[in-house]
Amino acid sequence: MITKNINFKNFVIKIKKFQISKKLRLLLNQNNRILSTLRPEYKYSYNNRIISKFKKSSSFTLIGMGGSILGAQAIYDFLKYKIKKNFLFINNIDSNLIISHKKNNVNLIISKSGNTLETIVNANIFIKKKDKNIFITEHTNNYLLNLGKKIKAEIIEHRNYIGGRYSVLSEVGMLPAELMGLNEKKFKQFNNLIKNKKFLNSLVSNVESILYFIKKDKFTSIILNYDERSDNLFKWYQQLVAESLGKKSKGVLPIISSMPKDNHSLMQLYLDGPKKSFYTFFHIFNKQSIKIKSKELFSKSKYLISKDLNKILYSQKIATENVFKRKKIPFRSFEIFNRDEKTLGELFTFFILETILLGRALEVNPFDQPSVELIKKETRRILIKN
Repeated sequence: MITKNINFKNFVIKIKKFQISKKLRLLLNQNNRILSTLRPEYKYSYNNRIISKFKKSSSFTLIGMGGSILGAQAIYDFLKYKIKKNFLFINNIDSNLIISHKKNNVNLIISKSGNTLETIVNANIFIKKKDKNIFITEHTNNYLLNLGKKIKAEIIEHRNYIGGRYSVLSEVGMLPAELMGLNEKKFKQFNNLIKNKKFLNSLVSNVESILYFIKKDKFTSIILNYDERSDNLFKWYQQLVAESLGKKSKGVLPIISSMPKDNHSLMQLYLDGPKKSFYTFFHIFNKQSIKIKSKELFSKSKYLISKDLNKILYSQKIATENVFKRKKIPFRSFEIFNRDEKTLGELFTFFILETILLGRALEVNPFDQPSVELIKKETRRILIKN
């Protein structure tokens, strides 16, 4: 147990040659502005007036790309049982997407640079004249800032030092969370976690293990996700890891595998294919779960009677872990006991610290994404030419 909410079992292997404890101490002692967003004392660039103005709305449309929207979408899906409002996420260019605008709808358009092509395109397609609009973008001379001013939208500053994939506990994730009716303060667990020796020791040994696998040419990280509502949490994690570490011919490739469905498609490869991957098991103990009540099951299946879906899922997870152990396939495991803001904040913090420490150890800058800019420039060149 690294917290009361999370039972974490690390990879069996133990390596202590990467000096991660030292790197963690240095990181925590630095005045790192990214880490400041994880702290409860971080000051947002919005205030209660914004929340009061829009909190009565029941319908919201979020428009963004990558880290600008994945964090909020992860929060919404993970905690949907607590949210009474409807949120639609537009995070790609989809010519077939049709949305019906409700009178009470609020658009929330997010882009750090304010010049993200897909966000500009979607903003122009889906914003209507009578809509209420909130823009989160840098206070520079950019397209979305100028558009927001033109249509008299609420404009909130996206701090220029916060990259999209690290922005989930800043304005980018917490304003949507507050509009969902969630408690923003409960997400901010950083100060508690860095005083928790179990959390820090688990984080360090976890990073050391991943570095060991990378050195052994295992750079594919496969997430065996047993909770469908956490799918977007791991899409957020996927971007965080891939975009932060994929530099100088180094990095980790996170792949999300939906369980137990993938037992019947990909598991054969995981078990008997090339041993080039390491794995993460993720399961949530849901407090309410449907039970099998049918008395018409055949005798060989009667062991399923009165079993709830959560128990069946967990049994499949444990069974898969047992087979992985026998085949000596490396894995770690997260078991979640509470589906709430605090738990999600703890997970966000763990994964952000993990990624930054991996970047430091691999000697890559975990905060930039230079090659992605090449695609943006080339797309702009082609569109101007044609």
